[in-house]
Parts: sequence; C-alpha cells; structure tokens
Amino acid sequence: MQIWRSIIWNYQYLSKSIKLIEKNIGNKLSISIKINQIDRNGNMKLPKVPEFSKEALEEAEKFRHDDQIADLVNEYNERYLHWEELKHRKLPLDPVIVWNLMKLSRELKAKSLKFGDWVFKYNLIDEFHERLHILDKSAAGNLLSSLDALQDNRRKYIISSLMEEAIASSQIEGAATTREIAKKMLQENRKPKNKDEKMIVNNYDTVKHIVDIKNEAFTPERILEIHRMITGGTLEQPQYEGNFRESNEIAVYSHDGTLLHKPVEYTEVPKLVKELCDFAKSKDEDFIHPVIKGIIIHFLVGYIHPFNDGNGRTARALFYWYLIKNDYWLFEYMAVSRVINNSKKQYRNAYIYTESDRTPNDSGDLTYFIKYNLDCIQKALDDTLEYLERKQKEQAQTLKIITESGNLTLRQAEILKQFLKQPEKPVTIKEIVTIYSVAYATARSDLFRLAELGYVEKRKAGKEFIFVCKRAY
Repeated sequence: MQIWRSIIWNYQYLSKSIKLIEKNIGNKLSISIKINQIDRNGNMKLPKVPEFSKEALEEAEKFRHDDQIADLVNEYNERYLHWEELKHRKLPLDPVIVWNLMKLSRELKAKSLKFGDWVFKYNLIDEFHERLHILDKSAAGNLLSSLDALQDNRRKYIISSLMEEAIASSQIEGAATTREIAKKMLQENRKPKNKDEKMIVNNYDTVKHIVDIKNEAFTPERILEIHRMITGGTLEQPQYEGNFRESNEIAVYSHDGTLLHKPVEYTEVPKLVKELCDFAKSKDEDFIHPVIKGIIIHFLVGYIHPFNDGNGRTARALFYWYLIKNDYWLFEYMAVSRVINNSKKQYRNAYIYTESDRTPNDSGDLTYFIKYNLDCIQKALDDTLEYLERKQKEQAQTLKIITESGNLTLRQAEILKQFLKQPEKPVTIKEIVTIYSVAYATARSDLFRLAELGYVEKRKAGKEFIFVCKRAY
C-alpha cells in the first residue's frame, strides 16, 4: 500500500509534468507510442499500447482508496505483464484503467539508462533481487558442492555445457541440425557437412575462445573478431564476416513478413559499438548488477543490429563473455541458450514488449527483456543442478563397476559405462579426447586398457583405431 499511496501523492507532480510536456510538444500527450499498421516498406508494426495521458491520471484519482485494485496493480507489476498479456483478462474494471495505474507505478520507480540518443527505462522488481541473490550467494556454492561430489574432471562438464550452448545458439537462428547429430559431430571433431553444421562448429570455437580471452577488454576490434569467428564460412557474402553493415537494407521481420524492428542508420553503428564497449567497461555511478548489465548488452546488440547477419549469436556470445569476465564462472556450466531455444516465442516477445512499451521520454522498457533472461538463467541453473545430481547417481553405478572389476580407474569406468549405454556405437580415441578433455595418449591408453581387459574390441578403420563394446555387463 505504501507504493500505492506514493502514486497518489505524486499525482499533482506528474500532472504538472504532463502539462509541461504537452506545452513543449504542442499536442496531446501520448506516453506510449501509437503504433501504425505498416509493412515491408519501412513501416513498423508492434503491439498497440493504450495512451497514457493526463486523463489517465485523473481517472486514477477515482481509485485511490480501492485496496482491491491496488493489490491487483501490485501483483501484475510484480509479474510485469505487458498490455498484450493484460487486455483479455477478466478484471473488476476497464483493462485500460488497470494498465494506466500499472504504468503510473512503474514510472515512479523506474531507473533510466541513457545510451546514444536513446533513454531506456527498467524496474527492479522483487523477483530480480531474489534471483540475483541466488546467483551471487548460493548458486555457486551449490554448483561447487555438486561438482566436488562427482570426484571427476570438471573440465568435462564445461565442455559438455559449451557444446550445448553452441548448438542451441545456432538452432535459435535456424540451424537445421538435431542436438544429437550436432553433439556427436563436436565430440568426434568431425568436419561440418553444411552451413548449419558449420554454424554450430563456429559457435563452439567462439565460446571456447571467449573463455580464453575472458580477462581482455571489450573493444570494437574484439567484437568484430567474435563476429568473424561466429559467421566464418556461413554467409552468402563473405565480405560481411567480421565487418559492420554498410547499408540500411536490413530489418527484423516476423515469419509473416511484419516488420518488428528497424535498426539505426549504418553510419551510426561504429560509434554505438564503441559506446557499448565503454558501457561494458564502465563503473557506473548508479550501480548496475553485472548480470543485469550483461542482459542489457545482449539487448543493445540486437537493438543496434551492427551486422548484416549473426547479430543474435554475437549478442549471446557477448552476454556470455561479459559474465565470465566478471567472475560468474558458473555460466561456464550453464547452457542458457538451450532454454532460450525452447522458448523462442517468449524471446521474440521480450524484444517486442520492450520496444512497444515506450513514452515520449524514453525508448522502451527493458524490464521485459531482463525478466525473460533472468527466467532463462534460473531455468538453466536448475537444469544444471539436476543434471549434476543425475550424474552423481550414474557415478555411483560407475563406482560399482570399478569395485566389481578391481582394475579400472574412475575415468576408464566412465568410458566403459558409455560403451554399455550404446553397445553398437563405435568410439574413437579423438572422441574420448574431446569428451573427457584429456591428452591423446591418455585417451589411447584408456581404450587400449579396456581392450586388454576384454571389455571392448579394438578394430582398425583406415589409419585409426575404433573400439566397440565386446560384451554386456
């Protein structure tokens, strides 16, 4: 109720501000943009949001003592519903009035972020504080505890996560390859057969590279390097790989041809990317939590659209780089893009809702995009912890194999378990090198040891050996 009273107490102040704005712009105030119905000719079609005007403030005055409406407004703002999610709900009064009350509350508490000629707003709802606290405090400890319990090579789990991240980030952009085929390709170091597979290999090489350069500064040159790695050999016009776009012949469309976003003039791109790097390196007077800042970087790359292609993959790579750089090492074990890939409609809506919910004083509300990404991060963390718990149970089975055999190391028993899961599948030395992050000689020794003990059969296939399960245990 304190927030609600603040809204009413600030009523007169906001009314005066609106009158001043009306005087300056010379017409009736419309704090949320009026969206035109337009097409590929350069027009934009985004969700229509009701006007937020002086009349809306006067309407709010009628409900200053209505606790039921106040509670409803607080609930919907904590869930941070967009007008598209609100307008069809059964409400005790006109949805437009409820929306205007929600906007009043949001405007009073919003933080501002100036970038280029834009001013974005965002709200730090209670859910954000809770999730950020988990990431800062308990998440790393829980993850470490799970990894320690596995008594295994942590690098193996990082590699698996990087593969999942690379595959999913490519699939978001339309790579038509199944997860199983893609992961097998990466594990076996097989050369890609088409552009879709090449996209995945590029992403995998890029995320590994990001881990290597995590302590280096954000610069336009580094961003171009990352884009070159991501897009190399996948674009119809190779000259665009690792270069900013040099025209305005690019926009974001929906599947039905509706224009969703028209990026900035191409001449503005170098300056904005430089500002993006400065933003990433800055120590803000108004502190922005590193995870939220990483999410904002993700959004800004998509909003600027600095490249002809590969903007989404580059945006997610920079988000990953920023968090790894700021010591959020647990993201090395989390495939956030896999969660995004499973919720692509919500991912698109997070952009659309941000851009459509704007006022004459700002360029959009980043809260929608921040909330969506924090939801994905939480889901990725939960998935990782569940995966590690499952691996602990599997390792108990592996230890049983070791006890019964009496002559295997933990890794050799893990490899044997892999054979038992897929007895018909041949395994190469290179595949073991990739999966377990060990030297070639170590992988060779492990497989030869399993063959020597009679668990697997060693066969010659051209210039290399392959190994197949010899019998079931």
